Amino acid sequence: MSSFDRREEGFEKKFALDEELRFKAEARRNRLLGLWAAEKLSLTGDDATSYAKDVVAADFEESGDADVLRKVAADLSGKGVTEQQIRVKMDELMATAVLQVKAGE
Repeated sequence: MSSFDRREEGFEKKFALDEELRFKAEARRNRLLGLWAAEKLSLTGDDATSYAKDVVAADFEESGDADVLRKVAADLSGKGVTEQQIRVKMDELMATAVLQVKAGE
């Protein structure tokens, strides 16, 4: 195996690892967003956990964040929370989720 082949293999492994971490961080972010939204909806305990799982599941409807944003915005529409506020919260929670995933939490 040449050094080029080893380097290419290394890049492929790093890419796969980065994609796995991104997937985990997005799922974590969505769970945290679901818990945040559940609090706004006055859900607690198992109801809050169940709602957070629903938000995570919403991310599998289409690629990107639009499906999650749409679900949470619809659920919070009567609570005075704007899509922009949700988007800001998603960005904040993504930073938190990345740190948590990297820390192995």
